[in-house]
Parts: sequence; structure tokens; C-alpha cells
Amino acid sequence: MASPNRDPAAASAAAAAVTGAEPGASAARRSVGKRLQKELMTLMMSGDKGISAFPESHNLFKWFGTIHGAAGTVYEDLRYKLSLEFPSGYPYNAPTVKFDKWSALYDVRTIRLYIQSLMGEPNIDSPLNTHAAELWANPTAFKNYLLETYVKQVTSQEP
Repeated sequence: MASPNRDPAAASAAAAAVTGAEPGASAARRSVGKRLQKELMTLMMSGDKGISAFPESHNLFKWFGTIHGAAGTVYEDLRYKLSLEFPSGYPYNAPTVKFDKWSALYDVRTIRLYIQSLMGEPNIDSPLNTHAAELWANPTAFKNYLLETYVKQVTSQEP
């Protein structure tokens, strides 16, 4: 029996706000929301330098963040914006980044560190950008191409 002092609809809405799920959302979506909350706390406590990610507003399924180029790579001193959108089946469905063998053990921190490591050691045998892969062997040419592309991207995002 429901408590006369408690509004079930309000309780459902409050739970949804905490987990990022819509009121009446499936148990799976609420479970994913709880996992993402836990990952957010882990990220906040990790103190990783050069990478950050936080949910947009009150939506735990859409995150934004930054990745700083790792020291000693051509990306050093550059900062990239990162957008992660988690499917309702996360962690069982990978976000945008493709992994050879996806595992539910991957978390937001692992994904960000993976992206950062790819910046220093990309897989040029299977490139998305063939021109960049061709330039990779010549660090000066690659850095020039990188800076040109970076400046275009940054200036196109400015208000």
C-alpha cells in the first residue's frame, strides 16, 4: 500500500533525475544510469591529467569532455573536444569508438585513455583518414597537416 505522504509519481521523477532515465523507463535504462553515475564518481576522484568528461546538463547518457595531446606526441599542446553518447545498452554496446573486442569492463575512463593512446600510436594499417596515415611516417608533414586541420576545426566551432 502506498504511503499517504508520498506521491509515487514524484518519487519516480526524482529517481529518474538521479539516474538520468525518463520516468517509467525500463529497468535496464535505470541500471545503465546507475553505472554511469558510478563512473562519473570514479572519474571525479581519479585525478587523470589531460582528460576530462562530464554529463551534459542532467542527461547521464550524453557526455562532453576534452582530451589533451599526450606529451612527446605530435598532438602535444593541442586540446580536443570529446562527445560521448551512450546507447541504452551501454556497457554492452560500445559508444562511437570501435574496439576489436568490446567488453563490459570498459568504462568512460578506459575509453578516454584508449583514445588518448591512439593519438600517440594510431593504427595506420586501417585508417579512417588515409591521407593522414600516409603522412604519419613523416612527423613534420603530419604535424603541419594536423595543425592546419586543427585550426580549421577550432575556428569553425567558435561562436
